[in-house]
Amino acid sequence: MAEAEKSKLSVEKKLLAGLVVSILLSTTLIVLASSSKETVFSPYVRDADGAYQYQQLTKMRDSLGDGDGYDIYNTMSTPMLVNDWQDPHRTMLIITAPEKPFDAAEASAIHDFVTEKGGKVILAASSTNAQRVAEEFGVLFFDAPVSDSKWFYEVANEVGEREPPQETRLWSVASVSEDIDSMDEASLRTPCTEELVANAQTENCRMPVLFHSPTAIQVLDIEDDSREVNVLASASDQAFVARSGFDINNVANPKTGKTDLIVRIDYPGIEAYDKVSDKDIDKIDVTGSIVFVSDHSVLANHLWDEADADLTGKQQCGSDLYQENGHTCWSTDPSGLVSAQGDTKWSGNQLYFRALIRDMMEFDNEELSTTVTRYNDEFNIVFDESRHVSSAVTQPFTEAIGAVVLLTSDTYLKWLIILNLFALLAIAIMVVPEKENWRHVFDLTRFRERPTKIDSSLYQVRVREAFLSKVRQFNDLTRDEFVRKTPAEIMQMVREPRLVELVSSARSYSNEELREIIPIVRRWGN
Repeated sequence: MAEAEKSKLSVEKKLLAGLVVSILLSTTLIVLASSSKETVFSPYVRDADGAYQYQQLTKMRDSLGDGDGYDIYNTMSTPMLVNDWQDPHRTMLIITAPEKPFDAAEASAIHDFVTEKGGKVILAASSTNAQRVAEEFGVLFFDAPVSDSKWFYEVANEVGEREPPQETRLWSVASVSEDIDSMDEASLRTPCTEELVANAQTENCRMPVLFHSPTAIQVLDIEDDSREVNVLASASDQAFVARSGFDINNVANPKTGKTDLIVRIDYPGIEAYDKVSDKDIDKIDVTGSIVFVSDHSVLANHLWDEADADLTGKQQCGSDLYQENGHTCWSTDPSGLVSAQGDTKWSGNQLYFRALIRDMMEFDNEELSTTVTRYNDEFNIVFDESRHVSSAVTQPFTEAIGAVVLLTSDTYLKWLIILNLFALLAIAIMVVPEKENWRHVFDLTRFRERPTKIDSSLYQVRVREAFLSKVRQFNDLTRDEFVRKTPAEIMQMVREPRLVELVSSARSYSNEELREIIPIVRRWGN
């Protein structure tokens, strides 16, 4: 017994050591696999090396969360869960820089989230990775950047010298909710000041927005009376899609006629349930909204925050670089803003997108209780981090967590599943069956004994019953239905002469005959 106890403890220790080693090895592999890939466009990375910090979304998250007071969340598994979220009509999903395309199920889920649940979405991308979602809404993403020799902004280096001009770094003047083609001249030239944004009075004004390297987007001509389409920003009349170099005369570089940069699609009149008073919940009408932005960098720190933009050399309209190089800015172009109508200074892209997000939410819904519309923390903003590409080593772990999340959208239940998995693993390791201290001895006197030996007289009966059971299952009949069948009907089902004889005849078969019949039974019906 002492040897058995010693052996048992030894196995437990070995298994426990194996668990610890596997955890350490897995952690090391994940760290090594992730060390070569810098995370960008994340709302949580605050200490990235060098210029990578300017490509994060942390300033946006801080502005919307700590500044405006929205409830901030993130999803790392899949957008397929959007329709399971609580209060979808008060929730906005922000998808920035998708590094991998959406599949059909994810695109359909986002479409249902907007058109059936009244959800809000901002999808910012400069590639066709967003195309599957865009197709659901009748929008086309082009596969190359836009070049615009008229509306591009100047950038200076650390010593104030002009950097080589890039006609893919565009500026535009965007409205919040109105189609720029339907706005009157006064509204087009009026800047949305910080005061107007603070008071949510942004219907008849526009704001400058800077793009890093946008592609073009285009609204397709489809019949859909349920939607309201508004182009909020576009490039100048000299813009083209630079598919093959930057020569405007190259036939491979198409001019789209009107190069859209920001498109908003609203779906009003969607029914949802929410508070209509302090205590009552009733059906209300909400509006689902999705905004397509042709460049993911518009939300990054170096364009979102004015201070970061200044550090990275972005020039305001007052810079001499515009006049010295003979091109216009948003406050000097004939299609831009008029400074006499208000402050035309660009305050970072955050002023525009904070106004856009507030306008898309249900703050102005008169059917909704003021106990909801009065407070920003009643509205949710979710950053989608599931579109980033994982390494080959980390992918299994990401998919495993995604599978757990797909099982439930409840936070507590999700962690309960994960903890249960660890608990089962611990039980399997720690609980080792105790073996008795015994020796296996063969008793030759009982070698031929077989307590459950089948009676040879029942061989034919068992073969016949097995075959009839196969006939019943092959014809998809219940036991009662099969019992009600006449012998003639059963013979018609069988057809095989030798098997018909087995079923209908009362004669006794020898073991040799049964051995010949059994292969025929097995082949029947195949």
